[in-house]
Amino acid sequence: MDYRDRYPTILKMLSWSIDTFLVIGGTTVLILIFANAVLRGAAGFDLAWSLEVTAFLLLWLTFLGCAAAIARGAHMRVTEIVNYLVAEKLKLPLEVVINLIIAALLLTMIYHGYNISAHTWAQKTTVLYWPVGFLYASLPVGMTLTLIFHFYNIRLDLRDGLPRPEVSQDEAHDWEDYE
Repeated sequence: MDYRDRYPTILKMLSWSIDTFLVIGGTTVLILIFANAVLRGAAGFDLAWSLEVTAFLLLWLTFLGCAAAIARGAHMRVTEIVNYLVAEKLKLPLEVVINLIIAALLLTMIYHGYNISAHTWAQKTTVLYWPVGFLYASLPVGMTLTLIFHFYNIRLDLRDGLPRPEVSQDEAHDWEDYE
């Protein structure tokens, strides 16, 4: 379930900004890798700085991509156990517990990611001399944005009711076709 259409303007703008960075960053990674491969094959040399830029971008794209997926409600979930084995009155409390566990994990990653970033900020990369801590800052920044979207999604779910996946009768018994 995509939550973005129900976000306030500030969260919509944040989500749009993250999406824009993901598109530009992903395109940049593709161009840098392609150009570096062509240069290595055709001219016999490569751009040393492109490897560092690509590494930085890949980490930032990974953790910001997590925030983008949360905003879309696109993280993978296994719902069959809850849908078929948990009583209806226990689904909301179970969802709350799951969301609290996810929030605790995100907070742990923010805390440890910040510590790693802070301790490595003085180190410099070998080619561009960028702070190594900037590379590791992708974890706490991405997880903080993920946590913001996660908390707002919880608020929307509690206010509007939990999203229920709609399964038609034909889809509900598709697995029987494979017996």
